[in-house]
Amino acid sequence: MKKDFTPEDELLFLALGGSGEIGMNVNLYGCQGKWLMVDLGMSFGQAEYPGTELMFADPQFIEERLDDLLGIVLTHAHEDHIGAIPYFAADFGVPLYATPFTADLIMRKLEEAGIADQVELNVIDRDHGSFALGPFEITYIPLAHSIAEGNALLIDTPHGRIFHTGDWKLDEEPIIGEPTTEEELVQIGDEGVLALVCDSTNVFNPSPSGSEGAVHRGLLEEVKKHGGKRVLVTTFASNVARLQTLGEIAEETGRQLCVAGRSLDRIIEVSKANGYLANFPKTVDFDTAMGLPRGEVMFIATGGQGEPRAALSRIAEDSHPISLDEGDVVLFSSRQIPGNELAIGRVQNMLAHRGIQMVTDRQSMIHVSGHPGRPELEALYSWIRPDILVPVHGEIRHMMEQVRLGEESGIERNVFQSNGDIVRLAPGSPGRIAEVATGRLVLDGDIIVPSDGEAITMRRRLSRDGFLLVVLGKGGSIQIEGVGLPLDEDYDAFIDEAIEDVKKALSKLRGAAARDRETIYEAARLAARRAAQRWSGKKPQTRVILPEE
Repeated sequence: MKKDFTPEDELLFLALGGSGEIGMNVNLYGCQGKWLMVDLGMSFGQAEYPGTELMFADPQFIEERLDDLLGIVLTHAHEDHIGAIPYFAADFGVPLYATPFTADLIMRKLEEAGIADQVELNVIDRDHGSFALGPFEITYIPLAHSIAEGNALLIDTPHGRIFHTGDWKLDEEPIIGEPTTEEELVQIGDEGVLALVCDSTNVFNPSPSGSEGAVHRGLLEEVKKHGGKRVLVTTFASNVARLQTLGEIAEETGRQLCVAGRSLDRIIEVSKANGYLANFPKTVDFDTAMGLPRGEVMFIATGGQGEPRAALSRIAEDSHPISLDEGDVVLFSSRQIPGNELAIGRVQNMLAHRGIQMVTDRQSMIHVSGHPGRPELEALYSWIRPDILVPVHGEIRHMMEQVRLGEESGIERNVFQSNGDIVRLAPGSPGRIAEVATGRLVLDGDIIVPSDGEAITMRRRLSRDGFLLVVLGKGGSIQIEGVGLPLDEDYDAFIDEAIEDVKKALSKLRGAAARDRETIYEAARLAARRAAQRWSGKKPQTRVILPEE
């Protein structure tokens, strides 16, 4: 196994995030002693990390090699590809590269974080723009995705070319942008591709992902069905093509458009600044919208993933200036992201309780994925014809399935890897040659800490078992307070018994032990905790305050 992680006369690939999970995409390519980073994303907090909102791939490996990091190249502007930039880019101290729409959103993030003057951001032409960094020559290859300016990267190296897909799909009617054509992709394949590093998210889908043009027709038909009713459409704010569609549908159906959600406002502003949504209709404010006849207004709102503070959640709770009533309609023009099912169900149940009708993509053609199904993957394989396939961007099951699909499609060399695996792509036979430590960091308040650190671990234990405080006063007095124990009416009796148990435990201490503070602390802690377990079945986190010496 390789012990020195400096790339020599070879081409290496290493995922720090996004392989074995969906989100937190951070990829590294190594060549001739240098590293190139592709994407720097994040994920949103999970229940297993209570009290946290954001989660990041631990960048320790590359932080220890910043002198050899040449730059960070961003494929597109989704949070799982750029969301960690405000938290790490200034410390990394290397230039960023992105196409105009992505760069605009990144710059706003940097400005909000107060570090715009500390980070070099280079804007690359959206039409196959290219640049060189050390042994790497990078060319942006536009592909369709559920955001403006989704791109693959064609990375030329002394050892061969890599086609790094980013997030992508095939779409004959993309609404926004002009994806690279089949003929252009075939030409790239004709010129030779060493490795295809490819999105695995939708590998189990036996059908193509579908077209934004089809969604336009489906949404138009659905909105027309509900004349005389208020219609609210919730979608991913970043889907500029969907916003373009909804603007056109509002005009085609004679409805005024009202937008609810700061992220939507920001995306619309950035889109217009970069040449998109040029004919987007003028929107009306909440008060004006609520004063219009019910069939003459359409709302676009954030919150389709059940986010508690987003517009749709507040509308469902009837705590938002926008109000929906029985018979009104909510169209979920988005898919459920795995892990959000309970939150989405909560919002939908609140809407259903109030008699509000809902339509999802399972009922009507009102959403398509931004990731490739099996037929699209097979098509790309046939056009690019790589020597090596390296699946990324998926859970283990997704990436293993893409390995099998690649083999079935005639790609002889398929490399399964996960976060932390160093893969040698060239020279010689490709495969894993080493493993480095990876992990997760979380944003806890204003501080980034390890996800397995003491603070998060203690918070998880507290949420499970509660807390017990034992105060030993001068003169032998004892007070005990419990928090989060399921005792209710038995609480006072438990406290009395726990105090007696602590007294007995302390009375058994003799000689030096009776004067040793650590021994006293542990005897009182164990006695109180055992009493709590006896009464409740819980093992609460227990702390003891000793009298001052």
